[in-house]
Parts: sequence; structure tokens; C-alpha cells
Amino acid sequence: ALSEVLAAEAVSCLNRAMAALRDIWEEIGIPEELRLERTEAVKKHIKNLLDMMVLEEQSLKERLLKSIAMCRKELDTLCRELQLDPFEAEEQSTILQMEKDLRARVEVMLKQKRDRKQELKTLQERDQDLCNILCATPFCIDSNAVPSLEDLDRYRRHLASLTAEKEQRQEQFVSSKRQIILLMEELDHTPDTSFEQDVVCEDEEAFCLSEDNIAALQNLLQQLEARRSLNEAVCTGLRSRIVALWERLQVPVEERESSAVH
Repeated sequence: ALSEVLAAEAVSCLNRAMAALRDIWEEIGIPEELRLERTEAVKKHIKNLLDMMVLEEQSLKERLLKSIAMCRKELDTLCRELQLDPFEAEEQSTILQMEKDLRARVEVMLKQKRDRKQELKTLQERDQDLCNILCATPFCIDSNAVPSLEDLDRYRRHLASLTAEKEQRQEQFVSSKRQIILLMEELDHTPDTSFEQDVVCEDEEAFCLSEDNIAALQNLLQQLEARRSLNEAVCTGLRSRIVALWERLQVPVEERESSAVH
């Protein structure tokens, strides 16, 4: 292996350096006992350096193992929160590869968690807006827990139904409002209650589309239609009496036609 070749080269470098040092000491004339001291100092220096390097690599290994343990613990929690099956790492891989894979998986699942929480928040905001308009009760869901995919799908379908209900009531309101305004003009009726004023108000978005309000709207429309029907019946009766009186008084046709305009 390449690492073994490099290790052999390191030993060879050390041997060459020691041989060179011995030659220098011999040329200088350093006594044998001092050469032994110097050799011991070199050995000690190299040993300290190698020990420090081993400790650093051992520390790296321990940090990786600690990271693996923390990632596993975090993944267990995330799997429970996201209601997913436990994550199984590749046991045959190296420590370095396993740590990398687990960290990557944690990031993916954290993003899933953030995305689900964000979608839940968005759905709840839409839900609150619709409930304010329809006077409905918000969808029942735990805001603190991470919603499951089924929860989010059920929530989306609920909001789609609520939106359709809102549009239906809005159309009903707009149609009824148009008829009510026409009837009020025809009957020369001025809106005198707060509800009637809310109905004919220019701002259609401000009208609360609750079931009670829609029912009250239909009731108001029926009352106005009944009043118009009553007025029409009274008018028909009065016209019949006028025609009968014209006949009895033998009123000329020209005079009848000038009066019939009204």
C-alpha cells in the first residue's frame, strides 16, 4: 500500500539523518558519551513529535465517533418526529464515511422538518383568514408537533373545501345583495338596521359570510320580495277599482290614457 511505502521512506529519512549527524559529530570530535546524549535527545524529540501526531489522530477518531453517536441520536429523534422508519446506516463503511453519511442524512431530515413546519404555518394562516370570513372553527391540529404528510394532505383538502364554501357563499351574497338593492330602490326603502347597512355597504369583503349572516340575508330578501308582492297586489286592486269607477262615471278614453301613465 502507498501508506506503507511512505512509512518506509520516513524510516529511511530518519536513518539517513542519524547517519549524517554521526558523521558530523565524528568530524567535530564530539566524545562518544556526548554523542549518546545527542542521539538520545534526537530520539526523544522524534518520539514526542510522533506521540503528539498519534494523539491528534486519536482525537480525530474520537471526535468522529462522538459525531456518529450524536447523529444517530438526532436521527432517532427526527425519525420519531417525522413519523418515519428508523434510519439504518451502512455498517460496513469506514468511520469517516459513516460520519459523513449520517451528517448528510441529518441535514436532509432537518430540512424536511423545517419544510413541514413552514407549510403548517402557511396553512394555519390561510385557515385563520377563511375562519374569520366564514366564522368557522379552525382545523384541529397540534401546532407544536411536526405534522405527518397525511396530516398536511388532510389539512390541504380541508382548506380546499373551505375555500369552495367561501366562494359559494360569496356568490350567494353578491347575487342576493344585487336583488336587495334593486328591491329597496323599487320600494323606496332606506336601510335602517345595521345589518341592512352592512349588506348594501360598498365594501363586499367586509361582510362576514357566516351561516347566520347568509340565512339573515335570505330572510331579508324574502321580506322585501313579500313587501313588493303585497304592494303589487294592492296596486292591482286599486287599478281595478279605478277602471270600475271610470266605467261608472263614463270617463272618456283620452282622460283615461293620460291618467294611465301613472
